[in-house]
Amino acid sequence: MKKILIITSLLLTTSFAEFQAYIYDISSNLKEKMIKNNSWRRGCPVDTIDLRYLKLTYLNYQGEESVGELIVHKNIADNMVNIMRELYAIKYPIYQMKLVNEFKGNDWQSIEAGNTSAFNCRKATGSKKWSKHSYGRAIDINPIENPYVSRKGHISHKMSLKYKKRQHLNNSPSDRAVLLKNDKATLIFKKYGFSWGGDWRTIKDYQHFVKR
Repeated sequence: MKKILIITSLLLTTSFAEFQAYIYDISSNLKEKMIKNNSWRRGCPVDTIDLRYLKLTYLNYQGEESVGELIVHKNIADNMVNIMRELYAIKYPIYQMKLVNEFKGNDWQSIEAGNTSAFNCRKATGSKKWSKHSYGRAIDINPIENPYVSRKGHISHKMSLKYKKRQHLNNSPSDRAVLLKNDKATLIFKKYGFSWGGDWRTIKDYQHFVKR
C-alpha cells in the first residue's frame, strides 16, 4: 500500500513520542485478501471503498512497541487513531492486533488468539442481523481478558473463565488489560462517543466498543 489517505489536504500521519499511525484506502490487493479470507464479500452492508486500513503502534504484553493493523469505517478512522494514541500514552497493553484475515474471518479463532480486531463481515453473536463489526464501527479489545458473557452467565472461551469476576488483582499486563467501568481505557473510548458492551443490561460484552 503506497497511498496514505489525505483528508482536507492534511496527511493523517500522527506521531506522539514513539506512537505512529497511518490511514490508508483499501487497496485492490487487500480487498482480494479480504475476499479470499472471508472477512468481506459481496452483499456485506458496507463496501470496501468506505473502509480504511490502519497501521499503528501499540504496547504489547512485554511492554514493547508493536505495529498493529485494523480495518474500520472511514467515518471513525480518525477517532480510532486518537483512541489508540491515548491508550499508548497510558501504557494500556494489547496482546496482539491483527486483521481477521489472519484467522480466515473466524471470530472464534481470533478471540482464542487474544486478538484485538475491528472489521469483520459477520452476523452478531446469537442473531441473524449484521454485527456492528460488519460496518467497521466496532472493535473488540483483548477479548480473553474481556469476555462475552451470555444472559445465563456462560462464557464460551475457557481461558476467559477466570475473568468472569471483574476486578484488578495485580499489575501484570493481563490484569491491566481487564476493562472496568471507570478505567482510563474505557473512558477514553467513551470520550470519543463509543458505547461499551460492559454497560449492557442483560448480556455483557466487555471487549466490545461501538460507535453508531
